Amino acid sequence: MSARKRKGLGQGINALFPEEALLEEESLSGEEKVELIPVSEIRPNPYQPRQSFDQDALKELAESIQQNGVLQPIIVRKSSAKGYELVAGERRHRASILAGIDTIPAIVRELNEEFMIRYAILENLQREDLTPLEEADAYQLMMEKLDLTQEKVADALGKSRSHVANHLRLRTLPDEVKVLINDSKLSMGQARTLRSLTDEKEVIRLAKKAVAENLTVRQLEKMVSEIKNKSKEPKKEKITSKSPFIREYENQLMDKFGTDVKINEQGDKGKIQIEYTSQSDLNRILIDVLNIDLDA
Repeated sequence: MSARKRKGLGQGINALFPEEALLEEESLSGEEKVELIPVSEIRPNPYQPRQSFDQDALKELAESIQQNGVLQPIIVRKSSAKGYELVAGERRHRASILAGIDTIPAIVRELNEEFMIRYAILENLQREDLTPLEEADAYQLMMEKLDLTQEKVADALGKSRSHVANHLRLRTLPDEVKVLINDSKLSMGQARTLRSLTDEKEVIRLAKKAVAENLTVRQLEKMVSEIKNKSKEPKKEKITSKSPFIREYENQLMDKFGTDVKINEQGDKGKIQIEYTSQSDLNRILIDVLNIDLDA
């Protein structure tokens, strides 16, 4: 766990994740001992949002394990169903499976469900190699399981609210596009640009085009803008491009509300359109962002 990564976490993190309880490599207490547990009896942490692992790095670790064994024990808890659930050391466990060994040294601890959720979140958010979608899943997990708002998640982790909101919006992209993001073929900036389109087929088409032709974010933004303008052509009205100021206002509002916002100018007047994707999303906007008391 690097010092640089720790510095990025907010002051509120200590309240959510007690430091002494979450250190993976803490010293063994007098009552703890290392046991050899069958690799086949260990399941991943059920709240693990991280899905992608560097296969080449795993193979290298597997070769090391074949030669030297597992030098550092993993941490597990007994499963309420059968066998054990992994708490810390997933790379070692996966590499041990690749290495073909039967048992792995482990420390067995009694840990409750809440701890498993919190550990999975913290462990993953402190990694440097999470994909934007895996990071978004970790934020979503915090909100659902720990009953937190976007703002509280951002404060606790030392992130801006727009950072959290922008990542969460990626979760609404089509599955085919999500695969490209998780495979590191599509960047965060490209994904954000595609998110502004409403036609799912166009989103998928442009995502594949961006990967195939190695498009920059600026090139992709231009294509998205052309598609949006083209959709207005049947009205045979003169298309007036928005001023840079209005576009900047839209971006600021999108960051604040955590969803798409459009400003439609009509002379000196106009309309502000705020998109919501579900009833719970509408409640989030009304309660968390606008501070409206719905029970009043």
